[in-house]
Amino acid sequence: MSVLERVFYFHREILTGRYPNSRTLADHFEMSAATAKRDINYLRDRLCAPLAFNAKKNGFFYRDGFQLPFEESPRIIFLLAMLGKLAGEAGLGELQEVKQLEQRLSTMISADYRTVVDALHCLWIEIESIDHRIFEVIIEAVVKKRLLVLQYRSIGGEASTRNVAPLQIINYQGRWYVSAFCFLRQENRLFHIGRVQRAVLSDTNIPEGISLDRTTLGLSFGIFQGKPKYTAEILFTSTAAELVKNQRWHKEQETVLLEKGLLLRLPVSDDRELVMKILQYGAMAQVLSPPALIRRLQDEIIAMAKNYQEIEKGCT
Repeated sequence: MSVLERVFYFHREILTGRYPNSRTLADHFEMSAATAKRDINYLRDRLCAPLAFNAKKNGFFYRDGFQLPFEESPRIIFLLAMLGKLAGEAGLGELQEVKQLEQRLSTMISADYRTVVDALHCLWIEIESIDHRIFEVIIEAVVKKRLLVLQYRSIGGEASTRNVAPLQIINYQGRWYVSAFCFLRQENRLFHIGRVQRAVLSDTNIPEGISLDRTTLGLSFGIFQGKPKYTAEILFTSTAAELVKNQRWHKEQETVLLEKGLLLRLPVSDDRELVMKILQYGAMAQVLSPPALIRRLQDEIIAMAKNYQEIEKGCT
């Protein structure tokens, strides 16, 4: 049990008029009297609780009204509820630590916690279910700075075994990735955790000199990072313009309101994700530059049209 949980229990005992003491705390949590006394001192000295001891009752009480800093704040209750909800929505609901956190918060923070959880709904699309056992191994490797052996399947279905140095865990649009130095490719690569078949923690520490290249992080749009190759210009019209106007696709984006709609400029390193993003707006999105991206969209739209032309032929 954490100090916070023990302090909260002791605080609740005082509020209910039970006059708890160090023995009460020690017996409840099956710990030493010395630890219980340190917890009581923590409540008095660090949390500034107005503790007083009643010799007749052989226990503590508050001289004045007192609340723990986190106890009754609606904003903190909402934040903690949101964190719990997001963990579940992000595919981490099966982690034992998340389950334990949910149980503790339900009993520790406030009776309002459960009310907020029930009233809060977080919805992401395209959420992937990941193997929580694999995720736990990757977390341990990142925290302990140890090498990993991954059995990995590429998007094309090709299986390989990779020895990697995990550097950063990333959640992007509901998907989990690990940025790692790949010893097979001898460069930093991005591994989609949903495609990891097995992860084994090595006893070997990450060698010195291997680190995350932060110089390229966030320089371009999307999950595929790198130095920008060009600036894309996309014109959004009608409903799309209204939607994109309040969206942030990249920290360095520029938006210009035009008579026709909204012009969006953003730096791009890899256009795979951007092509899919533009297509979701249909005819309400038009690429103005660069020419290479225009051709990519043209080719994709022609290929899509052929699919439906074949269906139409089959129906006649």
